Amino acid sequence: MTPLQSWALFLLLVLLAHCSNPLDDNKIQSLCMGSPGVPGSPGLHGRPGQPGRDGRDGRDAPLGEKGQRGDRGEAGEPGIRGLTGDRGDPGEKGEKGTPGECAVAPKSAFSAKLSESHTMPLATGDAVRFDKIILNEQGDYSAETGRFTCRVPGVYYFAVHATVYRSSLQFDLMKNGHAMGSYFQMFGNWSKPASLSGGTMLHLIPGDQVWVQMALGEYTGFYSSPKTDSTFIGFLVYSDWKTLPFSHKINVQSSFGFNRNVYSQRLPQRFFSNLHIFRREANYEGCEIYFP
Repeated sequence: MTPLQSWALFLLLVLLAHCSNPLDDNKIQSLCMGSPGVPGSPGLHGRPGQPGRDGRDGRDAPLGEKGQRGDRGEAGEPGIRGLTGDRGDPGEKGEKGTPGECAVAPKSAFSAKLSESHTMPLATGDAVRFDKIILNEQGDYSAETGRFTCRVPGVYYFAVHATVYRSSLQFDLMKNGHAMGSYFQMFGNWSKPASLSGGTMLHLIPGDQVWVQMALGEYTGFYSSPKTDSTFIGFLVYSDWKTLPFSHKINVQSSFGFNRNVYSQRLPQRFFSNLHIFRREANYEGCEIYFP
């Protein structure tokens, strides 16, 4: 081949190389395209991608129906106590109430004297029976026994004013069998009677008894006539009775339980009719009374 032919061939190859398609899979495509090949099998799934961003808020939906009430839960532990609040403003002044009932103070008083027909003298240790009642509204003194029985606890004053005639006189003022005071007046066969007075204050509780008793058998000069009297008096100075509860609990003839501060007795209606601080009951028998 001549040099000119070689040069012409070189230029032709360069032109073809410049006009041909690029390499694909390390192969040089031919100038003539063939028919498409058969589709290949699907490839494997790729790796999971990273989480996407939160989506936008949805639109407001209509409220659903109210559900049933749930079961009550267990009580929680108490919380810490809060601080004391400020003092509130004073309230408005209330209306004036209706007047209440006046309290009625317990009462007890008596006065009795010897009747002219009363037999004298008495034996030593006997209670002098002042048998003619002057005053005994509450019925606490008995003319049959000559004894005063306490119904209202408190302090009492007792006194004896005696006319002494025909014999000297000595008597004791007794409380539950114990002499609280002893009094004496000598009589010297005078033409006119003499007098003797004695008294004392005693604290009594319900059931206590007080009476006048002859001290000596030869000194029994109590005397009574249309112009002179021998009297025995007693009255409540003040009561230490508080408000008492009332209930029907027992039914015994009589009993004094001082050790437990209870007085119980089958009481007559007269007892309650004079006892103003008790509420009235339909049945007066079988009661228990508590004292302070």
